[in-house]
Amino acid sequence: MVEATAVSTSKARTHAQTEPAPEGTGGLCLVFGASGYIGGHLVPRLLAEGRRVRASSRSREALEARGWPAVEIVPADALAPETLPAALQDVEVAYYLVHSMAAGRDFGRLDLEAAANFADAAAEAGVRRIVYLGGLVPDDAVSEHIVSRRDTGEVLRRGSVPVTEIRAGIIVGPGSAAFEVMRDLVYHLPVMVTPRWVRAKSPPIALENLLVYLVRLPWVDEAASLSLDTAGPETLTYTEMMFILADAAGKRRPWIIPVPVLTPGLSAHWLRFITSVPTNVARALIEGLRHDFYADDAEARRLVPQRLLGFREAVDAAFALERSGEPITRWTEGAFAVRNQRIDYAYYAKRASGTSETRADPAAVWRLVSAIGGDNRYYYLDTLWSIREWMDWAVGGPGLKRGRRHPQEVRTGDRIDHWKVLGAEPEKRLSLAFGMRAPGAGVMEFDLTPLADGGTRLTATAYWHPAGVWGLLYWYSLEPIHRFVFKGLTREICRRAERDQRRPHPIESST
Repeated sequence: MVEATAVSTSKARTHAQTEPAPEGTGGLCLVFGASGYIGGHLVPRLLAEGRRVRASSRSREALEARGWPAVEIVPADALAPETLPAALQDVEVAYYLVHSMAAGRDFGRLDLEAAANFADAAAEAGVRRIVYLGGLVPDDAVSEHIVSRRDTGEVLRRGSVPVTEIRAGIIVGPGSAAFEVMRDLVYHLPVMVTPRWVRAKSPPIALENLLVYLVRLPWVDEAASLSLDTAGPETLTYTEMMFILADAAGKRRPWIIPVPVLTPGLSAHWLRFITSVPTNVARALIEGLRHDFYADDAEARRLVPQRLLGFREAVDAAFALERSGEPITRWTEGAFAVRNQRIDYAYYAKRASGTSETRADPAAVWRLVSAIGGDNRYYYLDTLWSIREWMDWAVGGPGLKRGRRHPQEVRTGDRIDHWKVLGAEPEKRLSLAFGMRAPGAGVMEFDLTPLADGGTRLTATAYWHPAGVWGLLYWYSLEPIHRFVFKGLTREICRRAERDQRRPHPIESST
C-alpha cells in the first residue's frame, strides 16, 4: 500500500481538554499504516496512554527511522496477504490507516482488495476490534477518492471483526494533505484564479481532537460496529479557511477570484505546479471538492467528550506542533529542522534524483560518497558546482567557503563546504543540508543499497521545500539540471568505486 509520510513527534498534545484516559493498558494495538500521516502521530500518542503498540507498514526502515521506544515493528502489506498474520498475531485492536491514493488511477480497486485481505486476516487472528479512519461522505458523492473511502469501510465490515469507523473531513495538522494544499496556495499565490470549489463547505477537525477519538473509541463498548462522523465546531468554506490560515501565519490574505470555467479536474493539473503535496494525492482531494461536507458528530461527542478546537486554534496548534519537532539525522518528509524552522516553507518536498549501479561493494562506494566536497570536489561537472558557488558568494552567501574537517571521515554536524551533515550512516546513507542562499530549504541525500549479486545501487536525491512563488520558480528552473547532474554524479562515483576496488589507492582529486 502507498502511504503518505509525515514527521511524527511525541509532543502531540495541545490545549484541547479531554476526559481522563481509561485505566489499564489493555491489549496489544496494531497501527497498520504507521509510516503514514495519522499513524506517525498515533503511535506516540498510544504510547503516552500506556498502550502496547506494534507498528506496521511496507517498509521496516521507514519505521525504524522514527526511533519509537518500546514499539514492535513488523513489516506487512495488505496487498500481500501472506505478510498479514505476523502483523496481526495477538492483536486486540487493529488500526487500519492505509490508502492507495498515491498509487494512481487504480487506487480504488487496490483499496478494496487490501481491505478484504485485512478483514480476513484479522478474523483469522482473533482481533477484537478494527478501527478504520474513513472520510465524510456526501449523499451525492461521485469522486473516486470519497467513494473508495466509503467502500473500504463497507468491505471491512463484511468480515466478522467489529469495525469502528471514524469519519473525518479536513484534518488540520502538519502533513495533512488537504491542510498542506491550502498552506501552499496561501504561501505561493498572492492572487488566485480558482474554481468555484473555494466556496464549498467543510467541517475541519484539529489533529489533536481526531487523535483523542482514535485513542479512546476502541475501548468504548458502544462504539463497536458504529460509523461515527467527527468534526470541529465550525463549518467553513475553503476561502474562509485560507484567509484564517494566512492570518495565523502573519501573511496578507490572498486575493481569490473564483471563475466558473476552472473545474476541479483542471485544477488538479495546475495544482501540481503550485503545491508540493504528491500529485496523485492532491488530484484525488481536489476532485472531491465539488461537494459540501457536513458532519453529524453528536454521537462521537457523547461517547468521547472533549473540547473541540476552532479552526484558528487548530492552525495555531499545528504550527506549535511543527516547532516542537525533534532533531533528525536524515531527510524526513516535512521535518521542521530541514525546513529551516520556517512554517512558510512547503511541508512536502519537490525532488529530483539520479541512480546508478556498480559491481563495487557498498564499502568502496561509501569511501567516495563520504569524501565528497573539500579538495575532492563533486566528481562530476565541477564547473557547474563552482558557478553556483560563485553566484551565491556574489549575493553574500557562503558559496566559496570550501573545506571539510577530515578528507575522508564524516560525522553528524560536520561542515562540508556550504553543506551541513544531517546524518551519516556508513555504507548506507549520507544526508547533507543545503547551505547556500535560496528561496527555500534543501537536502542532498545519498542512499547506498546492496544488490543481490554483491554490487551496489547508488541514488542521489535533491529534496527542495520551496518558499513561496520564488521558491517554486527556483526549483523548476534547476530541476532538469539536477536530474542530469545527479545521474552523472552517481555514474562517476560508481565508476571510480569499481576502479578503486580493483586497484586500492588514496582517493584522487577530480580537479
